[in-house]
Amino acid sequence: MQGITPFLWFDGQAEEAANFYVSIFKNSRIETVVRYGEAGPGPKGSVMIVGFQLEGQRFTALNGGPQFRFTPAISFLVNCDTQDEVDALWDRLSEGGQKQSCGWVMDKFGVSWQVVPVLLGKLMSGADLEKSNRIMKAMLQMDKIDMKRLEEAYRDQ
Repeated sequence: MQGITPFLWFDGQAEEAANFYVSIFKNSRIETVVRYGEAGPGPKGSVMIVGFQLEGQRFTALNGGPQFRFTPAISFLVNCDTQDEVDALWDRLSEGGQKQSCGWVMDKFGVSWQVVPVLLGKLMSGADLEKSNRIMKAMLQMDKIDMKRLEEAYRDQ
């Protein structure tokens, strides 16, 4: 049983966002849709909560109103094994949103994602500080992370 579930507050787009995310990630699905009843506070019959899974991780989306907005201070890290995965997720998550630097994307709902190859952590975690610095310098010059450029920076002398 998953003990911690990210809870996302939307202003009327909870179901649209959940469907968008489920369409992007494999092994994902909508689990529940709860609608407001007569007690409100939303209009009766409108979507209140959507429960969904992305790659086995449970999420809850709430249509809570305009009181709160997303901030990049909270983001979701997506570890990718291949450049094709990085490219596909980067492109899909940025549709209608903003491409940012160092692998970050803000989607059309304002949620921040880090689309990062597993390779980045592997290359930076070695004991060779010079190599780690070259990797960091290369990454800081990228928007979408390019695994080939990381490997080249790692090998450069």
